[in-house]
Amino acid sequence: MIKVTAKTLQDLEFPAVCQQVSKYTVTGLGKEKALEIAPFSSYEKTLFGLRQTNEYVSSFQQDSRIPNHGFEAIDQEIKFLGIEETRLEAGSFRKIGSISETANTLIKFFEKYQELYPCLEQRISEVEFTPAIIEQINKIIDRFGEVKDDASPLLQELRRKINQVKGQINSSFVSALTHYNNLGYLDDIRETVVDNIRVLAVTSMHRRKVRGGILGNSKTGSIVYIQPEATHNHTRELNNLQYEEKEEIKKILKALTNFIRPFRPLLMEYQDLLSDVDVIAAKAKYGMELNGVMPAITKDRELELIDAYHPLLLLNNRKQNKKTYPQTIALHKEKRIIVISGPNAGGKSITLKTVGLLQVMVQSGLLIPVHEYSRVCFFDKILTDIGDNQSIENHLSTYSYRLKNMNYFLKKVDSKTLFLIDEFGTGSDPELGGALAETFLEVFYEKEAFGILTTHYANLKMLANELPHIINANMLFDSRTLEPLYKLHMGEAGSSFTFEVAQKNGIPYSLINRSKKKVERGKIRFDKSIADLQKERSKLQKTTTSLKTKEQKTESEKKKLEETNVKIQQKLENFQELYDSNQRLIYLGNKINDISEKYFQNKKKKELIAEFLKIVEVENSKRKKLSAKEKKVEKAKEKQVMQEAEKKVVEIRKKKKEKQEKEKKEEVAAPKPELKVGDRVRMQDGKAVGSIDSLEKGNAKVNYGIFTTSVSVDQLELVQRKK
Repeated sequence: MIKVTAKTLQDLEFPAVCQQVSKYTVTGLGKEKALEIAPFSSYEKTLFGLRQTNEYVSSFQQDSRIPNHGFEAIDQEIKFLGIEETRLEAGSFRKIGSISETANTLIKFFEKYQELYPCLEQRISEVEFTPAIIEQINKIIDRFGEVKDDASPLLQELRRKINQVKGQINSSFVSALTHYNNLGYLDDIRETVVDNIRVLAVTSMHRRKVRGGILGNSKTGSIVYIQPEATHNHTRELNNLQYEEKEEIKKILKALTNFIRPFRPLLMEYQDLLSDVDVIAAKAKYGMELNGVMPAITKDRELELIDAYHPLLLLNNRKQNKKTYPQTIALHKEKRIIVISGPNAGGKSITLKTVGLLQVMVQSGLLIPVHEYSRVCFFDKILTDIGDNQSIENHLSTYSYRLKNMNYFLKKVDSKTLFLIDEFGTGSDPELGGALAETFLEVFYEKEAFGILTTHYANLKMLANELPHIINANMLFDSRTLEPLYKLHMGEAGSSFTFEVAQKNGIPYSLINRSKKKVERGKIRFDKSIADLQKERSKLQKTTTSLKTKEQKTESEKKKLEETNVKIQQKLENFQELYDSNQRLIYLGNKINDISEKYFQNKKKKELIAEFLKIVEVENSKRKKLSAKEKKVEKAKEKQVMQEAEKKVVEIRKKKKEKQEKEKKEEVAAPKPELKVGDRVRMQDGKAVGSIDSLEKGNAKVNYGIFTTSVSVDQLELVQRKK
């Protein structure tokens, strides 16, 4: 059971990575899930999640791109469907139809391309495919989210009547307008609209002469607004019809809601599925931004990160056009714990955080910015002690807090634990704190835990030298300028460059010299030896890196060559099979030809049949009975061989044609020799050779011995000059 605490995730700034991933989601629910990404609970789930992300990345290079997975959340609709006798509105059904269609499209797509995306297909296939929801909604609701006219016979009749009455309202108003205008009862504006009702603008003096309902008057009182009586009657009828229409729509939507209600669990699955796909897609896009890869996953206890970048630092530096330095670091059974030492500001803490953050990312199904040859195993527990964890609320000093944390570590660490500790043992008396830190490290070592820690304590560096499965490491510095090179070097402890850094920062040399006298000579010599070794190692670093690159390149070329050899061998075998098959058919053809010839001569049918049966039996004795499946495989193999042979023949013909065209061009380019009487010649497309008897007006008489013919000189080519 894999378990990573919230504190560890916070120490490694994993929530910031989740925040960056969430920017690539396209749905609200997907964004919520992206912000809650955490390491998977088991090895199998982790590997499955990583493969899903990797498959989604590969889809960007495929012709068969994964369809859109965007959707509008239907949380409210799902809530209402869970309450009996509720009714959804027309717009809600459009959202349900849309999410169903999107989910069904994905299910069909992954069913078709399951060979390309096996892990994604496995997740998608968990959800049922059904077109019933979409079909039923499309019968009732149109693409604008409105109830269709033909949703029920009654609704269709009501809407027909409504349109009819609207026409009557319009025609009755126009009729009244014309009538009263001709009588001179209307104001210059003639008509207007009051409360969405079309009315006549009647002058006050004529208001009693116009039949209809008064709906208002102008501010001055000179105009009275009247709806004509006939229009008023039709409007009342329209209101009644519209009320009936609303009631019928309610019934239709209630029936549709009752039809959809049993599908509520499936709709919840659809929404969950699409939000999961949204998170996977966001992980894939984030991985591409980082140039991330899926490293080799191993069940052995080893961790090898080659050219590893801290993702947050990489993206931040990229924005500012700054260089980010990659690190290469390895942990395995023989070297389980790394003790990193060296001066501050050299990149020790960043290296520590890089390893931890990349490990958490891999265990959360995220691709990481490392070289593709990197190898990663999974840890059940990842424990961290990074940063100044002083607790004001609990009145704990930094050292007290760290001791509590170490106590937790001592209880939890085992052979499947990765621990990461920054500035191990600090916060107390250097000698006493160093001794306690040394004891803690011995316990971690005895429990076979994997880990990385940074320190300035000499006793921890010495312990790393003495124990076989702990290794010292240091961050390289330029020996002349004391500028950090941000490169981790394994195998040696790092000098803290305490006095050198002090001198570089302007501390007077006299004070530095006084300080040196206060320290034991042995300790200064030890620190100086480490510093000298570091300088020597930094010179060898470039050579080692260059050799490793060449070795990897050679290995890659070797693999390619082996693959090519296998393909060539397969082709040779296929051609041999084709040749053997053709030889057998030629042999059978010759046999049948001999029998046919014999029958042609003697006309003996019995003898013919006997001979033919003999051939058939001989051939059948060579055959073996195959099942339908084996026959299919054999047929496919023969077809492949034939296709390859045809392809080869086409290539040969093409080359031959190109050669002929080249020769023709060369012939055209060369000046044609002048023909004379007695020259031996032949036709350009012929083989027979003759001699020229005479030449006249571009024609030549050519003597072939048996016959003589007249031919155009242009059609002849010289074979031999007359001796």
